[in-house]
Amino acid sequence: MAGSAAGALAPILARKRAEAETLRCGAAAIWARAEAAPPPRGFVAALHPGTVIAEMKRRSPSGGALRADLDPAVMARAYAQAGAAALSVLTDGPDFGGSLDDLVAARAAVALPVLRKDFVVDPVQVAEARVAGADAVLLIVAALQPAELEACLAAAGRCGLDALVEVHDADEAATAVAAGAACIGVNNRDLRSLTTDLGTFARVRPRVPESVVCVAESGIRDDADARRLVGEGAAAVLVGETLMRSPDPAAACAALVEAARDAAGAGR
Repeated sequence: MAGSAAGALAPILARKRAEAETLRCGAAAIWARAEAAPPPRGFVAALHPGTVIAEMKRRSPSGGALRADLDPAVMARAYAQAGAAALSVLTDGPDFGGSLDDLVAARAAVALPVLRKDFVVDPVQVAEARVAGADAVLLIVAALQPAELEACLAAAGRCGLDALVEVHDADEAATAVAAGAACIGVNNRDLRSLTTDLGTFARVRPRVPESVVCVAESGIRDDADARRLVGEGAAAVLVGETLMRSPDPAAACAALVEAARDAAGAGR
């Protein structure tokens, strides 16, 4: 599926490309601000084995309404107190109810590195993320042609951002590795059907070199799932919907953090 806009992704990408076209009108000014921004916090450096990336979002196409009353600053502090290594903030508005303002608020509230979780299709959106204070940006192989992926990775390098390159199968993993990705996320959710299979990670993980930081995304419902994925080679697990649906996201995050640490310790 590398480089294709399959299933539920197609209308989102069409909208993102239109947004990027608008941004390109002011690209010079955006890049000037991105390159003058203070140094980012190290996102990939924070992902030592057995860590949790805690995500915040109000809704999603697959999960529906999750947490309409989300306060990004309050949630960021709760996640930090629970031991999360990094934050992921959904910044897409129409499908996820987010914005770059959410990222700004979350990052200002804590010292953790923050990932801009969105559907980035153009280097100018990478620069836009840096201007907003992001420390890393998500790049989805299924949303980008190989040349586009390389251009976005180069843009991240230009403004000092880390990149989490998301893949869904072995072919996409090969594309990410060929592009020079230093951090690869294996998404257990099929973008075509929106179904989740936790076994995806174990199938794809062998295609990711040991020198590359590997993250497991989607489908982590409980402590056992976190232990399983860390045991299968995930340096970190990225958890969103489970936390957003919990009556106590901080407690749920703390339990996952403990489980991931335990699994990493058992594997040493």
